[in-house]
Amino acid sequence: MRIEIRNKSVILDGYVNAVARDSKPMLDENGNKFVEQIMPKTFERAIGKNEDILCLLNHEPNRKLGSIRDGNIELFEDNIGLRAICEITDAEVIEKAKDKKLRGWSFGFEAIKEHEEPVSDNLKRRFIDEMNLLEVSIIDDKKVPCYIGTSIETRADKNSKVEYRGDDFKAKIFKIIDKVDYSIYENILLKIKNKGDKNLWN
Repeated sequence: MRIEIRNKSVILDGYVNAVARDSKPMLDENGNKFVEQIMPKTFERAIGKNEDILCLLNHEPNRKLGSIRDGNIELFEDNIGLRAICEITDAEVIEKAKDKKLRGWSFGFEAIKEHEEPVSDNLKRRFIDEMNLLEVSIIDDKKVPCYIGTSIETRADKNSKVEYRGDDFKAKIFKIIDKVDYSIYENILLKIKNKGDKNLWN
């Protein structure tokens, strides 16, 4: 995770979740232990079919930091996983970045299609094949990220199982005191928006 601190904003660049890799062990709503893998291209399809995906602080709906529609966050899946690049102008988040209090990424989703396989007598592996990606969150020191279990929310007069996943990151913090007119991240965002070029580092 790279954090670039500017005078009036902070740019965050990192992976929200890796694909085709076991999560930490979790407990489902029935108390059964499982590990989970997000199947390759699942994030890509979820991003493609969703008109907007929010960026929140700590999954709090009243702490919106931006969205794809707002134009300050880019989400895409590469061969590693779900990557986020965002520019945040929220004063609290900027101060937390300066104080090294940002702890990780997390995301909220609804599983649409999944399958399972047994790993051992007391452990199963769950594969997420299709999802509705609702939001990604920046996690601060108030809410330590980890692979947590599921929670139930009620939406539109029906029960929807909204699940949250996250992990710690080790941040590399770079401070830019003077105003500059270029950035490797701005170049990446331009390639994504204008060219659809996923070969981002060339």
